[in-house]
Amino acid sequence: MVGGGQLARMTHEAGIPLGLRFKLLSDTPQDSAAQVVSEVVVGDYRDLDTLRDFARGCDVITFDHEHVPTEHLRALEADGIPVRPGPAALVHAQDKGVMRARLTEIGAPCPRHRIVADPADAAAFAAEVGGFPVILKTVRGGYDGKGVWVVRSEADAAEPFRAGVPVLAEEKVDFARELAANIVRSPHGQAVAYPVVESVQVDGVCDTVIAPAPDLDERLAGEAQQLALRIAAELDVVGHLAVELFETRDGRILVNELAMRPHNSGHWTQDGAVTSQFANHVRAVLDLPLGDPRPRAPWTVMCNVLGGDYPDMYQGYLHCMARDPQLKIHMYGKDVKPGRKVGHVNTYGDDLADVRERARHAADYLRGTITE
Repeated sequence: MVGGGQLARMTHEAGIPLGLRFKLLSDTPQDSAAQVVSEVVVGDYRDLDTLRDFARGCDVITFDHEHVPTEHLRALEADGIPVRPGPAALVHAQDKGVMRARLTEIGAPCPRHRIVADPADAAAFAAEVGGFPVILKTVRGGYDGKGVWVVRSEADAAEPFRAGVPVLAEEKVDFARELAANIVRSPHGQAVAYPVVESVQVDGVCDTVIAPAPDLDERLAGEAQQLALRIAAELDVVGHLAVELFETRDGRILVNELAMRPHNSGHWTQDGAVTSQFANHVRAVLDLPLGDPRPRAPWTVMCNVLGGDYPDMYQGYLHCMARDPQLKIHMYGKDVKPGRKVGHVNTYGDDLADVRERARHAADYLRGTITE
């Protein structure tokens, strides 16, 4: 696995029951997954020689992020190393311009968009879609709200162009809420779809995920799942694919982003689904039969735990576990820093209001936002 973050850590955990041996390419020995994987190579994934040395002897390569240069992945394939997802698929998660062009080509519903050259061109695009505000995104390198700007005037549009990479302009969608359709697809084309979830963002970062999305029209839920499955097939994705969606106020869905790896919107599956996203990603990468994606309970809620006032989580554990014996806590082994994702909690049950309150209380207590 290339990348030593929490996604690699949890994917490694899912592989343990199968007796899999993981080798990890990590930025530092302190990274989340590097703390738990036995064979760790510390190196720069952007260096082709480092990547080739790491891949030697591996049966298959997969990722916990999309940032490995596309040309490096093609070189690994030329060396005979299976890369899953492959570079021809992964480029659609690496480059937002490529993604939008391909999704438009296959008829997937997207916000209006185009590549813009400078602030004046961004203003011209705004005029085309009904005026400011519009969204500007650097085509590569953005995540968790980084590389994304809400632009309200031409003068406001200068910052995105300073990065020296192409900039994608998109209309600002008047959406009712954000959804995510998570699917997993294997090399031989088997695919499974998880229930469509609601994803609640705070300051551009995922805060809460509700599975399934409450009050989602059954027709629209099926449409979202079918769309995600079709995108995976058209792009030849292998492994987990998250299709982040806008649900518009007039009852449509539009594709916002793609992620070709386990995803924050699928963390609920660790405790709320028969087979987690991490276990199914492992199965897909190894071309094993995929597991049942159905939920175990009527409702599951995931809340991210962000770094706050408690550098030592142990005291928080005492309160949260005593208050809610069914609570599932997943911490990433990260140093606690304000605003940093350091873990998540999962709750489940029959009553959505109760399940949401339990998850919210635990996440806030672990962060130190509440103290009782």
